[in-house]
Order: sequence, then C-alpha cells, then structure tokens
Amino acid sequence: MTALAGQVEDYLRLRRALGYRLEREERWLTDFCSYLQVAGTTTIGSRLAIEWAKLPAGASPAHWAQRLGVVHRFAIWLHTLDPATEIPPTGVFPARRHRATPYLFTDDQIRDLLARARALHPPLRAASLHTLLGLLAVSGMRIGEAVTLRRDDLDLDTGLITIRLAKHDRERLVPLHPTATAALRRYAAERDRLCPRPRAETFFLSSTGGRLDRSDVGRAFRRITTEAGIRDETTHPRIHDLRHGFALQTLIRWTRAGLSVDANIAVLSTYLGHVAPSDTYWYLSAAPELMELAAQRLATRPRHTAGGAQ
Repeated sequence: MTALAGQVEDYLRLRRALGYRLEREERWLTDFCSYLQVAGTTTIGSRLAIEWAKLPAGASPAHWAQRLGVVHRFAIWLHTLDPATEIPPTGVFPARRHRATPYLFTDDQIRDLLARARALHPPLRAASLHTLLGLLAVSGMRIGEAVTLRRDDLDLDTGLITIRLAKHDRERLVPLHPTATAALRRYAAERDRLCPRPRAETFFLSSTGGRLDRSDVGRAFRRITTEAGIRDETTHPRIHDLRHGFALQTLIRWTRAGLSVDANIAVLSTYLGHVAPSDTYWYLSAAPELMELAAQRLATRPRHTAGGAQ
C-alpha cells in the first residue's frame, strides 16, 4: 500500500465516523491513487486531477465535476498534513443539473403496471416486483432505498418504515397508509411461503432468494411499460417517475383542499428525504394540472392596492 492510499483510508475512516458511507468516494479515490502511481507521483496536482476526472470520455461534464469534487475535498484535508498537496480548483466543468421531464402515470396506468408485474414469472419475482412498484407509487421512496430495506426496517404493526441507507447518508422514517401496510404484510407471508430459507436479509427477495437486483427491476419495468403501450421511441418513463407522481399528487390534493403549499412543503420535503424544501418546490412546475390549480387560486385571491383592500 502506498502512503497516499493509506491517507485515503484515514480520510474515509474519519468521515465515516461522522456517519457518511462514502462508497463511491472510496472507489473513485482508490482509482485516483492508481492513476497517480502510473503517472509516477504520489503528490496531488491540479493537472493530473483534472485529467483523471475526465477519464470517462463519454460522461457528462456534471459527472466529471462530481469526480473532481471528490478529489478536491480529499485534497483540502490532505493539504493540512502535506502542504505539497495542490487543491484542484472547482468550477472547471459546468455542473448544471438537467432535470428530466417526469412521466406522470395515471391511476389506471399504475394499476395496469402492477397487474403486469404480478403476471411475471417465477411467482416470487412477480410478487416482489408487484409489491415493490406499489410501495414506490404510494410512498414516494427511491428505488435504491426500497431494494435495500432489511426486514427489521419495516414495522408492519405500526406501519412505519425506517430508511437507513437514504441519499446523502441521511436516515428517515416513512409512515404508511394502513392499506399499504396490509399489502406489505401479504407480500411478506407469500415471500416466506415461497422462500422459507432466503439467502438475503432484505425485505424484497429475488427469484433465487437473494437481494432483489436493481438492474433486474429496471429491465422488468421497461418490459411492462413497453407491453402496456406507454414506452415508445419518444416516451421513456422511469421508475423514479413514480416518486414524482407521489409528490405531485400530494401537492394537487393540498391545493384542491385549499391548503397552503408554502405552509406544508417542509413536511413533504422531510417525508421525501430532500435536503431542502427548495428541492421539493421544483414539483410545482412539473404538472399542468397543478399549475392550473395554482392559477385558479391566484385568480380568486383578493387583490390589494397601496391604499388598501379592494
């Protein structure tokens, strides 16, 4: 092990003690150390850091910026121990995020997708995909959060899910409607009947009793959306769109009920696991129906002038 690799381990150990997982950071920093070694140096410099960040030639500038950012943060820490370390600059690559336009499933479409998932084979795979997609639709969870749920993360007596592997290394609680809890309980009973000796401790199992593979879920989702006539050459719905749909339907219900979105947005933001309510406000412009409702409320709001109410 080189001295730099050892310093990477120390850096990761320190940050993990603060609660960060840093799986991607470990992979990238290890690769960066190998890149420097091949280049004949163990000292971080901006030129080599930028060259390494751009190694995935077909990747987006935002991806390059993420890679360089990982080295940048490590270099800041390492510079306190080794002043010869050069801290790579930020802003080298344009990192503007492009938000994909979500596909908003109707209730009938979601029911159709669940029915098609239920018809897959073998039975355990069908039950897992059917219940997983249903959970995503009614909870707004991320697919990565759902497939990594362990059995003890779900309290089916209280209807509460603990997400321990959430984005940005955050942990949160997700309360469920009783109907969702009942569906999860039915799945658990069927799962245990079909696979009494599982190979994984996750709540959702694959057809072989192991952890449900995210890529397999993606392939199945593409298949059933194609068979349902939703996916074509120009329309490419994503599993993540189920999360968008949950958020939008929540905002639509609030708006129809006359509730203030501003007063309640923090609740939805916390439920979804967003870092800040500003991430949740983006949904306000993502659906024509929601914009129409907002315009109607604005039109019926009493107008005021500098001299007082009119």
